[in-house]
This record gives sequence, structure tokens and C-alpha cells, in this order.
Amino acid sequence: MATVAAPRRFCRCACFYTDNLYVARYGLHVRFRGEQQLLRDYGPLEQEVERRQRLGPESAARKALIASSYHPARPEVYDSLQDAALAPEFLAAAEYSVSPGADLKGLLQRLETVSGEKRIYRVPVFTAPFCQALLEELEHFEQSDMPKGRPNTMNNYGVLLHELGLDEPLMTPLRERFLQPLMALLYPDCGGGRLDSHRAFVVKYALGQDLELGCHYDNAELTLNVALGKVFTGGALYFGGLFQAPTALTEPLEVEHVVGQGVLHRGGQLHGARPLGTGERWNLVVWLRASAVRNRLCPMCRCEPDLVDDEGFSDGFTREEPTAVDVCALT
Repeated sequence: MATVAAPRRFCRCACFYTDNLYVARYGLHVRFRGEQQLLRDYGPLEQEVERRQRLGPESAARKALIASSYHPARPEVYDSLQDAALAPEFLAAAEYSVSPGADLKGLLQRLETVSGEKRIYRVPVFTAPFCQALLEELEHFEQSDMPKGRPNTMNNYGVLLHELGLDEPLMTPLRERFLQPLMALLYPDCGGGRLDSHRAFVVKYALGQDLELGCHYDNAELTLNVALGKVFTGGALYFGGLFQAPTALTEPLEVEHVVGQGVLHRGGQLHGARPLGTGERWNLVVWLRASAVRNRLCPMCRCEPDLVDDEGFSDGFTREEPTAVDVCALT
């Protein structure tokens, strides 16, 4: 009997429309439980709720328009990811991770341990020429008249890579071929070996635009943050503890950006960015998600997720579908 696997449906948790609504005025994420509560505690936020409800369809429309009308400045960055774009140290670490007998101790010899206690690591990811080419393409897109979505509720400047068409050639192979083997050894307890989706975006910091990033945790099991450039001062990352911990921001650890290098950390690690001093800073942020983990417990509301269908990878939750279809029964 021939069978074919049914496609998985990626979803959001319904808390996306009620919890962790960012209020820039206070620098806080808040919860919506009704208009009276919201007005009493924080003032009107209906527009943010409505914006989130439109995100999926609007993002799909932007992606379609960009695919049909945008002319890249550096078309080579849209080619399938090649080893030549990746730093030798990153290739060596990934190659070791899939070798027989690979273990955490051996992998840590190939990475920089920023904090063993906080489980934060650093490794060169991209070569300098690839960072330059990608940055030139991103600046070209920024200057075009194409529609642009916000990376997230805390960043107003940057690019969603799936809208630009860079998920399939660049980000998916980066996750599947390289990041998953690394994360499987570094974070097996966080779904590192079961990553099946991502959300990738570039954030930009510049004078007169976004300067800093408030303390937060990511809607992801794991995060990769790669400095792409340019020349800047300030803007260091800082890390506290896990967001569930009562002393999560005691004596935060500061980490300077190094162009081409990526910082790996758990999504639940509280972190932010200090104010930019001068110049421009561009960073690629990849939220790595494992539906096997988040399907049991939403990292944002800390409850069993209430699934809502959405576009693309959405927020990395998956709805259970029939595992197979009897082809014979259809013929």
C-alpha cells in the first residue's frame, strides 16, 4: 500500500494577540485581558492587537510583490548557500558535530565559551566578503520603494529575510546543515537536535533611528545573533539569567560585537543591547524553533499553546495532522 506523508501546518499560539504586547512608552511587554484592564494599566493598545492580526496576510502580500518587482543589487546572495560564504571555523565546528563520537567537550574546543554558566558561545559564521555582499544587498533593498515589514515589535528598522526571498536559499540550509548539528550538542535539552523552523531578520541601529534594545527574551528555543557590520561604537549585547529566574538581571554580562561572528544563546536568556554611540550596526538574528518542544509549552505565555493557523513558518508551532494518506483509497 503506497502512502504519502501529510504536510505539517505551522501555527501561532493565540497568546500572540493578547500577551507580550510591547509598549514603547514604558519599555515593557504587557498582557491584554480586556479593554478596561488595558486602559486602566497602560492606555489604548488596540492598534497593536489589530496589527498583529494582520501580520500573516500582509507579510505574504509583501513577499509576493518583492518577488515579482524587486531587482537585487547582489543577486549572488540569493544563490544556494555555499561553503565559501562560511567561516572556516564554523565549517570545522559543524563538520565535527556530525562526526562519529562527537561530544560537547570536543565541540567546545572549536568554539569560544563566552559564559559557561549562562551557556553562551561565540563562533565566526560568515566570511568578510559574504558579510559585505549581504550588507550591500540589504542597504539596496532598504533604499528601494518596496514595502518593508518590521522585524519585530521592538525594532523599527531592518528586513524580514523570508519576505526578501532569502529563507529558502540561505537560512533554511544554514539551519538544517550547520546550526542543527551544533545546537544538538550544545543544547540537547532545549530542542537543539529537533529544530524544524526559524524566523530570520536583520536589525539596523543608527543615529536618528533605533539606538538600543530593551531587555527581553526571544520567542525561540535558541538564538543566533551575527554581527554583519558596519563601523560603530557602543551597542554591546548584555545578558542576564533565564527569564523565569527571580534574579535574572543581577550583574548582567556584556558581550561586544565582532563582525562576521555569531553569538549563540538560549531564547529564554534575558538580553538586550546598550545604546549605540556612533556609526551604524547591522545584525542578523535567527530565532531557531523546535515544534517538539514548543508544542508542549508556549515560551511566551508558559501554557499549552492554543494554536491558530498562519502563514509560512509562523511562530514554529505545528498542528497535528494525519500522518499518512492511503493513496490506493484515492484511486
